[in-house]
Amino acid sequence: MNIIIIEDEQLTAQDLSSTLTKLDDTIKVQAILESVEEAVGYLQSNPMPDLIFSDIQLPDGTSFDIYNEVEIDVPIIFCTAYNEYALQAFDVNGIDYLLKPFSKESVSKALDKYNRLKGNSDNQQEGLSKLMEMLKPDDSPKASSIIVYQGDKIIPIKIEDVALFYMEDKYVFAYTFTQKKHIVSQSLEELETKCGASFFRANRQHLVNRKAVKDAAKHFNRKLIVHLSVYYSEQILVGKLKVTSFLTWLAEG
Repeated sequence: MNIIIIEDEQLTAQDLSSTLTKLDDTIKVQAILESVEEAVGYLQSNPMPDLIFSDIQLPDGTSFDIYNEVEIDVPIIFCTAYNEYALQAFDVNGIDYLLKPFSKESVSKALDKYNRLKGNSDNQQEGLSKLMEMLKPDDSPKASSIIVYQGDKIIPIKIEDVALFYMEDKYVFAYTFTQKKHIVSQSLEELETKCGASFFRANRQHLVNRKAVKDAAKHFNRKLIVHLSVYYSEQILVGKLKVTSFLTWLAEG
């Protein structure tokens, strides 16, 4: 059985590859791909594998950007630390969902599920329906405020007052429209879920409020550079595979 792994964390990818080949000596890991761009290029120029193990958050976007570019007709097992992507995962041939850190047992169960569902579309649909039911996202209203830290103080600020969230030196900061920055304890992935559709994940480092976007301009290699209505010293780039979804999101405002 031929498998590809889409994962930007080298140790995680190598561990998964080793686990798979130990579980089944017929498995051949054809490639380990570390980014959206690399995965798109590989899938467009090579035969499809039998199965894909795919992380979701990648350096230049999410793996869903890959599946928007390339028609995939093989099952996908998603591996990630966050379960808010569950339903979207099953829209693109997902048959299982492994939460990191995964174990030999969880990988083995995912492979068993693939083997059970292989070639039986009725059983596959039934299995997906049950799994989707279990992984329904929380429909409760989005939070209106977040907690930030300022010295020894813990302060609530309204999400609508935040121009963007960004990551710097492994810390996440909220940058407000008044050009103040505050450290935040949550990850960008968690904030992306909490803030909802008014924020866009431009890249791995930036989560931008639609109200803060002044305009965008074409940039080298079919990327976009985003200009904000407030001063911010760093460039915010949208990768070429996310340009369409960014423009669609911008037009919804």
